[in-house]
Amino acid sequence: MEKISLNNIGALNHALDLAMEKFPNVVIYGEDAGFEGGVFRATEGLQKKYGDQRVWDSPISEGGIAGSAVGASAAGLRPVVEIQFSGFSFPAMNQIFTNAARYRTRSHGVYSCPMVVRMPCGGGVKALEHHSEALETIYSHVPGLKVIMPSTPYDTKGLMLAAIEDNDPVIFLEHKHDYRAFKQEIPAEYYTIEIGKANVVVPGEDLTITAYGHVLHETLGALKLLQEKGKDYSIEVIDLRTLKPLDKETIVSSVKKTGRLLAISEAVETLSINSEIITIVNEECFDDLIAKPRRLNTADVTIPLPVLEKQFFFGKEQIAKVIEEMLG
Repeated sequence: MEKISLNNIGALNHALDLAMEKFPNVVIYGEDAGFEGGVFRATEGLQKKYGDQRVWDSPISEGGIAGSAVGASAAGLRPVVEIQFSGFSFPAMNQIFTNAARYRTRSHGVYSCPMVVRMPCGGGVKALEHHSEALETIYSHVPGLKVIMPSTPYDTKGLMLAAIEDNDPVIFLEHKHDYRAFKQEIPAEYYTIEIGKANVVVPGEDLTITAYGHVLHETLGALKLLQEKGKDYSIEVIDLRTLKPLDKETIVSSVKKTGRLLAISEAVETLSINSEIITIVNEECFDDLIAKPRRLNTADVTIPLPVLEKQFFFGKEQIAKVIEEMLG
Protein backbone atom coordinates (compact mmCIF):
# COMPACT_ATOMS: atom_id res chain seq x y z
CA MET A 1 0.00 0.00 0.00
CA GLU A 2 1.41 3.37 -1.03
CA LYS A 3 1.85 5.86 1.81
CA ILE A 4 2.12 9.63 1.72
CA SER A 5 3.27 12.03 4.43
CA LEU A 6 0.76 14.83 5.02
CA ASN A 7 -0.23 17.31 7.69
CA ASN A 8 -3.88 17.94 8.50
CA ILE A 9 -4.39 20.64 5.87
CA GLY A 10 -2.67 18.46 3.27
CA ALA A 11 -4.83 15.46 4.19
CA LEU A 12 -7.92 17.61 3.84
CA ASN A 13 -6.87 18.87 0.42
CA HIS A 14 -6.03 15.33 -0.66
CA ALA A 15 -9.43 14.04 0.47
CA LEU A 16 -11.27 16.78 -1.42
CA ASP A 17 -9.22 16.05 -4.53
CA LEU A 18 -10.04 12.32 -4.37
CA ALA A 19 -13.73 13.03 -3.79
CA MET A 20 -13.95 15.40 -6.75
CA GLU A 21 -12.20 12.85 -8.92
CA LYS A 22 -14.55 10.04 -7.85
CA PHE A 23 -17.86 11.93 -7.67
CA PRO A 24 -18.61 14.38 -10.51
CA ASN A 25 -21.46 15.91 -8.46
CA VAL A 26 -19.14 17.14 -5.68
CA VAL A 27 -18.74 20.93 -5.76
CA ILE A 28 -16.70 23.17 -3.47
CA TYR A 29 -17.21 26.82 -2.67
CA GLY A 30 -16.86 29.47 0.00
CA GLU A 31 -15.24 32.83 0.60
CA ASP A 32 -11.85 32.72 -1.20
CA ALA A 33 -12.21 28.94 -1.57
CA GLY A 34 -11.76 29.02 -5.35
CA PHE A 35 -8.93 31.03 -6.88
CA GLU A 36 -6.97 31.52 -3.65
CA GLY A 37 -7.63 28.03 -2.32
CA GLY A 38 -9.14 29.19 0.96
CA VAL A 39 -7.75 31.35 3.75
CA PHE A 40 -5.78 28.32 5.03
CA ARG A 41 -5.22 26.88 1.52
CA ALA A 42 -7.33 23.78 2.17
CA THR A 43 -8.73 23.92 -1.39
CA GLU A 44 -5.54 25.08 -3.06
CA GLY A 45 -5.15 23.90 -6.65
CA LEU A 46 -8.63 22.40 -6.93
CA GLN A 47 -10.14 25.17 -9.06
CA LYS A 48 -7.22 24.95 -11.46
CA LYS A 49 -7.65 21.17 -11.72
CA TYR A 50 -11.46 20.92 -11.86
CA GLY A 51 -12.51 24.32 -13.18
CA ASP A 52 -14.58 27.19 -11.85
CA GLN A 53 -17.86 25.36 -12.46
CA ARG A 54 -16.98 22.95 -9.64
CA VAL A 55 -14.80 25.09 -7.37
CA TRP A 56 -15.63 28.76 -6.96
CA ASP A 57 -15.56 31.81 -4.72
CA SER A 58 -18.79 32.76 -2.97
CA PRO A 59 -19.97 36.21 -1.90
CA ILE A 60 -19.27 37.22 1.70
CA SER A 61 -22.53 35.79 3.01
CA GLU A 62 -22.44 32.83 5.36
CA GLY A 63 -26.22 32.52 5.21
CA GLY A 64 -26.03 32.48 1.43
CA ILE A 65 -23.31 29.84 1.47
CA ALA A 66 -25.31 27.51 3.73
CA GLY A 67 -28.67 28.17 2.10
CA SER A 68 -27.39 27.63 -1.43
CA ALA A 69 -25.79 24.37 -0.28
CA VAL A 70 -29.24 23.12 0.75
CA GLY A 71 -30.54 24.02 -2.70
CA ALA A 72 -27.55 22.43 -4.41
CA SER A 73 -28.16 19.23 -2.44
CA ALA A 74 -31.81 19.23 -3.49
CA ALA A 75 -30.67 19.55 -7.11
CA GLY A 76 -28.50 16.43 -6.87
CA LEU A 77 -25.11 17.89 -6.02
CA ARG A 78 -22.90 17.12 -3.02
CA PRO A 79 -21.61 20.52 -1.94
CA VAL A 80 -18.64 20.94 0.39
CA VAL A 81 -18.79 24.54 1.56
CA GLU A 82 -16.38 26.50 3.71
CA ILE A 83 -17.17 28.98 6.46
CA GLN A 84 -13.83 30.73 7.01
CA PHE A 85 -14.05 30.48 10.81
CA SER A 86 -16.65 28.75 12.96
CA GLY A 87 -17.26 32.05 14.74
CA PHE A 88 -18.49 33.46 11.43
CA SER A 89 -21.16 30.76 11.17
CA PHE A 90 -23.86 32.43 13.27
CA PRO A 91 -25.54 33.99 10.19
CA ALA A 92 -25.54 30.52 8.59
CA MET A 93 -27.24 28.79 11.51
CA ASN A 94 -30.73 29.68 10.33
CA GLN A 95 -30.24 27.79 7.05
CA ILE A 96 -28.34 24.92 8.69
CA PHE A 97 -30.79 24.45 11.57
CA THR A 98 -34.14 25.15 9.91
CA ASN A 99 -33.50 23.68 6.47
CA ALA A 100 -30.45 21.42 6.16
CA ALA A 101 -30.94 19.55 9.45
CA ARG A 102 -34.69 19.04 8.87
CA TYR A 103 -34.71 18.25 5.17
CA ARG A 104 -35.01 14.48 5.57
CA THR A 105 -37.66 14.47 8.32
CA ARG A 106 -39.60 17.35 6.78
CA SER A 107 -39.96 15.30 3.57
CA HIS A 108 -40.76 12.10 5.51
CA GLY A 109 -37.53 10.56 4.24
CA VAL A 110 -38.24 11.24 0.57
CA TYR A 111 -35.34 13.69 0.24
CA SER A 112 -31.94 13.99 1.86
CA CYS A 113 -29.42 16.81 2.17
CA PRO A 114 -25.90 15.52 1.42
CA MET A 115 -23.84 18.60 2.24
CA VAL A 116 -20.66 19.18 4.25
CA VAL A 117 -19.98 22.47 6.01
CA ARG A 118 -16.28 22.91 6.79
CA MET A 119 -15.34 25.24 9.63
CA PRO A 120 -11.86 26.03 10.95
CA CYS A 121 -12.24 26.43 14.71
CA GLY A 122 -10.52 26.61 18.05
CA GLY A 123 -8.02 28.86 19.78
CA GLY A 124 -4.39 29.00 20.70
CA VAL A 125 -3.34 31.00 17.64
CA LYS A 126 -3.58 34.51 19.15
CA ALA A 127 -6.66 35.54 17.18
CA LEU A 128 -9.79 37.51 18.12
CA GLU A 129 -12.93 35.84 19.45
CA HIS A 130 -14.73 35.12 16.16
CA HIS A 131 -11.54 33.46 14.91
CA SER A 132 -11.00 31.30 18.00
CA GLU A 133 -14.36 29.94 19.08
CA ALA A 134 -15.31 26.32 19.75
CA LEU A 135 -18.97 25.97 18.77
CA GLU A 136 -19.25 22.20 18.45
CA THR A 137 -21.70 22.00 21.37
CA ILE A 138 -24.20 24.24 19.57
CA TYR A 139 -24.16 22.14 16.41
CA SER A 140 -24.23 18.85 18.33
CA HIS A 141 -27.49 19.91 19.99
CA VAL A 142 -29.40 20.01 16.69
CA PRO A 143 -31.19 16.82 15.54
CA GLY A 144 -30.41 15.91 11.96
CA LEU A 145 -26.79 17.07 11.98
CA LYS A 146 -23.65 14.98 12.27
CA VAL A 147 -20.65 16.73 13.84
CA ILE A 148 -17.06 15.63 13.23
CA MET A 149 -13.80 16.97 14.65
CA PRO A 150 -10.70 14.95 13.70
CA SER A 151 -7.27 15.34 15.28
CA THR A 152 -4.88 13.54 12.90
CA PRO A 153 -4.22 13.56 9.14
CA TYR A 154 -5.36 9.93 8.87
CA ASP A 155 -8.69 10.72 10.51
CA THR A 156 -9.07 14.02 8.65
CA LYS A 157 -8.87 12.31 5.28
CA GLY A 158 -11.00 9.27 6.14
CA LEU A 159 -13.70 11.22 7.93
CA MET A 160 -13.93 13.92 5.26
CA LEU A 161 -14.48 11.28 2.59
CA ALA A 162 -17.09 9.60 4.81
CA ALA A 163 -18.79 12.97 5.34
CA ILE A 164 -18.97 13.61 1.60
CA GLU A 165 -20.48 10.16 1.04
CA ASP A 166 -23.05 10.70 3.82
CA ASN A 167 -26.57 11.53 2.68
CA ASP A 168 -27.27 13.95 5.53
CA PRO A 169 -25.65 17.27 6.51
CA VAL A 170 -22.30 17.09 8.27
CA ILE A 171 -20.55 19.84 10.22
CA PHE A 172 -16.82 19.23 9.77
CA LEU A 173 -14.76 21.13 12.34
CA GLU A 174 -11.02 21.61 11.82
CA HIS A 175 -8.79 22.89 14.62
CA LYS A 176 -6.55 25.59 13.17
CA HIS A 177 -3.77 24.95 15.69
CA ASP A 178 -3.13 21.51 14.18
CA TYR A 179 -3.40 22.32 10.47
CA ARG A 180 0.38 22.27 10.00
CA ALA A 181 1.56 21.12 13.43
CA PHE A 182 2.81 17.68 12.35
CA LYS A 183 2.76 15.15 9.53
CA GLN A 184 1.63 11.53 9.48
CA GLU A 185 2.11 8.65 7.06
CA ILE A 186 -1.34 7.81 5.65
CA PRO A 187 -2.58 5.62 2.77
CA ALA A 188 -2.55 7.37 -0.60
CA GLU A 189 -5.65 5.46 -1.70
CA TYR A 190 -9.28 6.39 -1.13
CA TYR A 191 -10.58 5.22 2.27
CA THR A 192 -13.30 6.19 4.73
CA ILE A 193 -13.63 6.03 8.51
CA GLU A 194 -17.02 5.21 9.97
CA ILE A 195 -18.78 8.25 11.37
CA GLY A 196 -19.73 7.75 15.03
CA LYS A 197 -16.74 5.58 15.97
CA ALA A 198 -14.20 6.79 18.52
CA ASN A 199 -10.58 5.67 18.59
CA VAL A 200 -8.77 4.33 21.67
CA VAL A 201 -5.42 6.07 21.19
CA VAL A 202 -3.80 4.81 24.39
CA PRO A 203 -5.09 1.77 26.33
CA GLY A 204 -5.14 1.94 30.11
CA GLU A 205 -6.64 0.57 33.32
CA ASP A 206 -6.80 3.36 35.93
CA LEU A 207 -8.50 6.34 34.25
CA THR A 208 -10.48 7.06 31.09
CA ILE A 209 -9.87 10.39 29.33
CA THR A 210 -12.09 11.54 26.48
CA ALA A 211 -10.79 14.29 24.20
CA TYR A 212 -10.95 15.48 20.61
CA GLY A 213 -9.32 17.95 18.24
CA HIS A 214 -6.28 19.82 19.53
CA VAL A 215 -7.08 18.92 23.13
CA LEU A 216 -6.17 15.31 22.31
CA HIS A 217 -2.58 16.38 21.62
CA GLU A 218 -2.45 18.43 24.81
CA THR A 219 -3.67 15.31 26.66
CA LEU A 220 -0.94 13.15 25.15
CA GLY A 221 1.55 15.85 26.10
CA ALA A 222 0.25 15.71 29.68
CA LEU A 223 0.87 11.96 29.79
CA LYS A 224 4.49 12.56 28.74
CA LEU A 225 4.91 15.16 31.47
CA LEU A 226 3.64 12.70 34.07
CA GLN A 227 5.97 9.97 32.80
CA GLU A 228 8.90 12.37 33.10
CA LYS A 229 7.87 12.97 36.73
CA GLY A 230 7.96 9.23 37.36
CA LYS A 231 4.20 8.82 37.64
CA ASP A 232 3.35 5.26 36.65
CA TYR A 233 -0.28 5.79 35.70
CA SER A 234 -2.23 3.52 33.36
CA ILE A 235 -4.50 5.93 31.47
CA GLU A 236 -6.84 5.14 28.60
CA VAL A 237 -7.19 8.01 26.11
CA ILE A 238 -10.16 8.06 23.73
CA ASP A 239 -10.22 10.34 20.70
CA LEU A 240 -13.93 10.92 20.14
CA ARG A 241 -13.48 12.00 16.48
CA THR A 242 -17.26 12.22 16.02
CA LEU A 243 -19.20 14.38 18.48
CA LYS A 244 -22.65 13.69 17.04
CA PRO A 245 -23.40 10.83 17.21
CA LEU A 246 -21.15 10.03 20.17
CA ASP A 247 -19.64 6.57 20.41
CA LYS A 248 -21.33 5.70 23.69
CA GLU A 249 -20.29 2.05 23.55
CA THR A 250 -16.56 2.81 23.54
CA ILE A 251 -16.88 5.36 26.34
CA VAL A 252 -19.01 3.13 28.56
CA SER A 253 -16.83 0.07 27.98
CA SER A 254 -13.72 2.02 28.97
CA VAL A 255 -15.19 3.56 32.13
CA LYS A 256 -16.57 0.21 33.27
CA LYS A 257 -12.97 -1.01 33.11
CA THR A 258 -11.20 1.97 34.70
CA GLY A 259 -13.86 3.26 37.10
CA ARG A 260 -12.78 6.87 36.51
CA LEU A 261 -13.51 9.52 33.89
CA LEU A 262 -11.92 12.81 32.91
CA ALA A 263 -13.74 14.50 30.01
CA ILE A 264 -11.73 17.25 28.29
CA SER A 265 -12.95 19.84 25.79
CA GLU A 266 -11.94 23.31 24.61
CA ALA A 267 -15.60 24.39 24.53
CA VAL A 268 -17.06 26.42 27.40
CA GLU A 269 -18.21 24.36 30.36
CA THR A 270 -21.99 24.77 30.56
CA LEU A 271 -23.92 22.20 28.47
CA SER A 272 -20.77 21.03 26.69
CA ILE A 273 -19.92 17.69 25.09
CA ASN A 274 -18.31 16.86 28.44
CA SER A 275 -21.66 17.37 30.17
CA GLU A 276 -23.26 14.79 27.89
CA ILE A 277 -20.42 12.30 28.38
CA ILE A 278 -20.64 12.57 32.17
CA THR A 279 -24.41 12.08 31.99
CA ILE A 280 -23.94 8.94 29.89
CA VAL A 281 -21.36 7.59 32.34
CA ASN A 282 -23.56 8.30 35.36
CA GLU A 283 -26.50 6.55 33.70
CA GLU A 284 -24.58 3.54 32.37
CA CYS A 285 -21.61 3.10 34.73
CA PHE A 286 -22.70 4.48 38.09
CA ASP A 287 -22.07 1.25 40.00
CA ASP A 288 -18.64 0.88 38.34
CA LEU A 289 -17.33 4.30 39.35
CA ILE A 290 -14.49 4.51 41.87
CA ALA A 291 -14.50 8.31 41.91
CA LYS A 292 -16.76 11.07 40.67
CA PRO A 293 -16.32 12.00 36.99
CA ARG A 294 -14.35 15.18 36.29
CA ARG A 295 -14.41 17.59 33.37
CA LEU A 296 -12.02 20.21 32.08
CA ASN A 297 -13.37 23.03 29.91
CA THR A 298 -12.73 26.68 29.22
CA ALA A 299 -14.62 29.24 31.30
CA ASP A 300 -18.11 30.50 30.47
CA VAL A 301 -16.90 33.83 29.12
CA THR A 302 -16.40 35.37 25.70
CA ILE A 303 -12.97 34.52 24.33
CA PRO A 304 -10.64 37.34 25.45
CA LEU A 305 -8.10 39.31 23.46
CA PRO A 306 -4.87 37.46 22.57
CA VAL A 307 -3.01 39.01 25.51
CA LEU A 308 -5.13 36.86 27.85
CA GLU A 309 -5.13 33.73 25.71
CA LYS A 310 -2.87 31.75 28.04
CA GLN A 311 -5.19 32.48 30.96
CA PHE A 312 -8.26 31.34 29.03
CA PHE A 313 -7.09 28.20 27.23
CA PHE A 314 -5.58 25.30 29.15
CA GLY A 315 -2.73 23.06 28.07
CA LYS A 316 -0.85 19.92 29.00
CA GLU A 317 0.28 21.32 32.36
CA GLN A 318 -3.27 21.91 33.58
CA ILE A 319 -4.39 18.52 32.29
CA ALA A 320 -1.52 16.80 34.10
CA LYS A 321 -2.47 18.60 37.32
CA VAL A 322 -6.06 17.33 37.15
CA ILE A 323 -4.86 13.78 36.46
CA GLU A 324 -2.62 13.90 39.54
CA GLU A 325 -5.55 15.14 41.62
CA MET A 326 -7.60 12.17 40.45
CA LEU A 327 -4.93 9.47 40.76
CA GLY A 328 -2.70 10.81 43.52
